[in-house]
Amino acid sequence: MSEFISFLHEVFADFGEISTRKMFGGYGVYHQGLMFGLVADDELYLKNDAQTSAIFDQHNLEAFEYSKNDKTVKMSYSQAPEAIFDDPIEANKWATLAFEAALRSASNKKQKKK
Repeated sequence: MSEFISFLHEVFADFGEISTRKMFGGYGVYHQGLMFGLVADDELYLKNDAQTSAIFDQHNLEAFEYSKNDKTVKMSYSQAPEAIFDDPIEANKWATLAFEAALRSASNKKQKKK
């Protein structure tokens, strides 16, 4: 586990217990079993959705994207603001936004299965 991944447990201490799991060369960041963040190249990205993407855009936080078959794929995760690494209140605020987006996404997936 990288130092950055270990540090995230401190960053989100006020938010609650998190876990991390290796995936696709990076890590998924989970709270209560839901992935609300991902780490690629020691950069944290937080889950967003239609309700929260404007907030990320207002802060000029870039979406996570990768290339596949010569195409760029954007995911519903955007860079975390630098302020969260020094300010527990900001970390809690942004983690809550991301976790709520993850909850909505999980709820939408359940509804589509019905």
